[in-house]
Amino acid sequence: CRQLFRSPSMPSSVIRPILKRIDRPQDRDTPVKTKRRRSVAGSPGEEAAAAEPVGAGEGFGSFCHEEIENLLANDHRELIGDFSKAYLLQTVEGKHQDLKYISPEMMVAVLTGQFSSLIESCVIVDCRYPYEYEGGHIKGAVNLPMEQDVEEFLLKKPIVPFDASKRVIVIFHCEFSSERGPRMCRFVREKDRACNEYPHLHYPELYVLKGGYREFFPQYQTHCEPQDYRPMHHKDFKEDLRKFRLKSR
Repeated sequence: CRQLFRSPSMPSSVIRPILKRIDRPQDRDTPVKTKRRRSVAGSPGEEAAAAEPVGAGEGFGSFCHEEIENLLANDHRELIGDFSKAYLLQTVEGKHQDLKYISPEMMVAVLTGQFSSLIESCVIVDCRYPYEYEGGHIKGAVNLPMEQDVEEFLLKKPIVPFDASKRVIVIFHCEFSSERGPRMCRFVREKDRACNEYPHLHYPELYVLKGGYREFFPQYQTHCEPQDYRPMHHKDFKEDLRKFRLKSR
């Protein structure tokens, strides 16, 4: 079960239903079923089958929030970093299996306030070099290209929600979200772990924008400022690229 789940209060237009209840018929003790149970008793696959996660597909409405949390309680892959609750945003498959990716569409849902009742603060960390950021970036994103930058911004004085029932989420990206964004996401988690008693974290809910700015910009230019895209390998910024690559080593 690799999908991530949301609160039932969330608009159905944003998140596709991703859970279903499996209703199993009541078994009657017929000779055939009794024999079948005996034949598999103690087999290695029995325990694994019993622990099989609920599949995806049907409507979400039959589950209450507490039931969803209980379903996920035994699978830490589906819980945020401190294991306190399920991830809020639906994710997609990405290059790095240990990270949680969201689509550009999901990013826009966050930007347009469709999760405002559940998210108090969303920090968008643009890990590209300053000349890339200045050439066009997602509105509200903060440019933190170096590890010391992100450590200073996020961890020196951690962002704490005023409303304890709401979340602080961090979304990382670079040009393609292939190397710089994922690397910075892992760096924050590592530093966050180091300064907290396990499993507590300042930022338990981290995401990476799949496809980075390169994929986001063509689809949602109105959410960018300026409405332009400057690639890392721009011919006019070769010296800047060389300088920042040296600094990042």
